Amino acid sequence: QPIFSTRAHVFQIDPNTKKNWVPTSKHAVTVSYFYDSTRNVYRIISLDGSKAIINSTITPNMTFTKTSQKFGQWADSRANTVYGLGFSSEHHLSKFAEKFQEFKEAARIAKEKSHEKMELTSTPSQESAGGDIQSPLTPESINGTDDERAMPEVTQNSEPRAEPTQNALPFTHSSTISKHWEAELATLKGNNAKLTAALLESTANVKQWKQQLAAYQEEAERLHKRVTELECVSSQANAVHTHKTELNQTIQELEATLKKKEEEIEGLKQEIENARELQAQRDSLTQKLQEVEIRNKDLEGQLSDLEQRLEKSQNEQEAFRNNLKTLLEILDGKIFELTELRDNLAKLIECS
Repeated sequence: QPIFSTRAHVFQIDPNTKKNWVPTSKHAVTVSYFYDSTRNVYRIISLDGSKAIINSTITPNMTFTKTSQKFGQWADSRANTVYGLGFSSEHHLSKFAEKFQEFKEAARIAKEKSHEKMELTSTPSQESAGGDIQSPLTPESINGTDDERAMPEVTQNSEPRAEPTQNALPFTHSSTISKHWEAELATLKGNNAKLTAALLESTANVKQWKQQLAAYQEEAERLHKRVTELECVSSQANAVHTHKTELNQTIQELEATLKKKEEEIEGLKQEIENARELQAQRDSLTQKLQEVEIRNKDLEGQLSDLEQRLEKSQNEQEAFRNNLKTLLEILDGKIFELTELRDNLAKLIECS
C-alpha cells in the first residue's frame, strides 16, 4: 500500500537536448511513495494506465528542487533521467517535498544501519540497483479505485496545469560551463607565469653556459698550443709527457662538460616549445570563454524578454478578469430587472 499519494502532471527531461521537458502523461496522475520491505528502500511510483511512468528509488544523495511555485524536479542517476512534477497548488508541492525529504532521511538511516550490520556480521550483502518491484502492483493499488479516481479527475479538470520553466536549466548549465572555463583560465594563467619565469631563467643560464663554453674552447686551444710548445722542448720531454697526459684528461673532462651542457640546452629548448604550446592552449580557452560569455548574455536577454512577456500576459489576464466582473455585475442587474418585470406581469394577469 502507498505511504503517501498525490496527483500531478509528470514530465521527463528530453534525453537528446537535456534542456526541455517532455510530458509523459496526458493528464494529472497519482504519484505515490512506497516502501519496499524486501530491499529496505523507498520508491516513487506512478502509473498511467498499466504503464509505469515513474519508478524511482530514493537514495540519500538525491535532492528535490522547487523550480517554481507549482513545479519541482529531482534527478535519478540510476534511471539516467530527471523527473519533473507539476502540481495544482503550492501546498501540494510543499507536502510532496516534505515527504521526499523525510523518506530520503529514512533511506540514509537505513543505509547506515545496513553498513553497520555488514561490519558486525562480516558478511557483505549486495543491494539490488533499482530493478522491478517484486510485489505485484496493479493500477488500482497505486492510482486508487475507479470511485477514488473519479473525484480527483473532476477537480483536476478545473485546476490550472503547472508548466515547468523551460529556460531554468540552460541558463544554469551555461553558468556552470562559464565557471568551469574561468577556473581553467586562472590555472593556465598561473602555469603561464611560472613557465615565463622559468623561461627567463633558462635563457639567462643558456647565455652563461655559452660564455663558459667559449671560455672552455679558448682554454682548450691554449692548452693544445701549450702542449705543442712543450713537445718541442726536448730537455723536458718526461715532464711534458706527464703534463700532456694531465692536459688530455682535462680536455676530456671539458668535452664531457660541454656535451652535458649541450644536452641541457636541448632540454631547455624542449621546455620553451612546451611553453609555446601552453600559450596556444591558453589563447584557445580564452576565446572559448569569450564565446560562453556572449552566449550567457544572449540567454540573459532571452530570459528578460520572457519575463516581460509573462508580466504582460498576467496584466492582460487581470484586465480580462476585471471586464468579466463588470459584465457579471451588469448581468445581475439585468436579471433583477427581468425578475421585477415578470412579477409585475404575473400581478397584471391575476388582476385581469
